[in-house]
Amino acid sequence: MGITVQAQDGVYGRSAAGVRARLEQSENGHWRAVAEAETDPEGRVRGWSGRKFDRGAYRLVLDSGRYFVGLGLSAAYPEIALQFRLHDETDACQIHVLISPCSYSAYFGALS
Repeated sequence: MGITVQAQDGVYGRSAAGVRARLEQSENGHWRAVAEAETDPEGRVRGWSGRKFDRGAYRLVLDSGRYFVGLGLSAAYPEIALQFRLHDETDACQIHVLISPCSYSAYFGALS
């Protein structure tokens, strides 16, 4: 159960450490923040993997603008928002995101 997230820096070919991440859940047509974290030195959000999340629609928002400004770069995408769905409370998923100032690529996979 839970959600694992890993961010990779496509410019320098390394883990994207220090990226702010916010997990939101759709509630009555609006997004409500349910968890916040920052990627560790390996580019991972660790605190969400053991949590139980209700089924429904979610959105992962990465603060790519702040990350790249910290590297002396500007980003075309100040935030990267990825929407996905958990089908039940026992779902476990992994999200990998490769970020660069002008593009991003994402992978979503089920762990169960």
